[in-house]
Amino acid sequence: MTDELEPFFHREGETLQPTARALGPWKHGTLHGRVVAGVLAAEIEKRHADPAYQPARLTVDLYRAPVQSAMHVETRVVRDGYRIKVIDAEFFAKGESAGRAVCQMLRRSENPGGDVWGGDVWDMPNPDTFPDADPAPDSMFGLWKLRWVEGGLEKMGQRRVWMREARDLIGGEPLTPFVRVATGLDYVSPLANASSTGDYSLVNSDLTMYLHRLPVGPWIGYESIAREATDGVALAHCNLYDSAGRIGWGSACALAPGRRASISVGR
Repeated sequence: MTDELEPFFHREGETLQPTARALGPWKHGTLHGRVVAGVLAAEIEKRHADPAYQPARLTVDLYRAPVQSAMHVETRVVRDGYRIKVIDAEFFAKGESAGRAVCQMLRRSENPGGDVWGGDVWDMPNPDTFPDADPAPDSMFGLWKLRWVEGGLEKMGQRRVWMREARDLIGGEPLTPFVRVATGLDYVSPLANASSTGDYSLVNSDLTMYLHRLPVGPWIGYESIAREATDGVALAHCNLYDSAGRIGWGSACALAPGRRASISVGR
């Protein structure tokens, strides 16, 4: 396997071993929030998925930066009903809990009749018609691919971008649609919160996504919708798309890291 295609994790028995690609920007030797969210989603799906149910909500709490070491996820069925299932998952590194998730799965059925207003939905060409963004030398990009539709992280205003994962989350385990969108969910915060200089100094504490269906194809579209911040606490909200239309919403809560330096999120 080439370095370009190295996954974020290798599975070794009951544990997952992170590679250097899984490291994040905030603290030396600790993992990126995106891979924590991805692994929690992957383990929930691997152990509890049922084709009769739609994973409608995933909420991830990120409360400790896990170190690069062997780690594992523990899951627990909170509710196993006919119409609704609720699954808890907890992420452990070096014996310490570093994050947790709750996933709500709803039984698929039929939509009620009648027309319902749904708000504006973007109408854009297929992502294959846009060029890849060139990653800045000091940015985190290169771990995934971006194709900008509107705006940019250094520009004020609404931002729209397509994202595609460039490597497997866990070696030898192809990305499923659910894991694909969960792994990229961390990008909601910088897309909505990055300043006009491209700097981003907020640390995600929570990620939440709502999906009415699973995405089709490898590209996920992000459209910044709203952002508010007071006293170092910031909220970000984005629409999520695939090439067929809107699949749901993603939100993030983040906090200012005090005196720590901000990072450049490039383009």
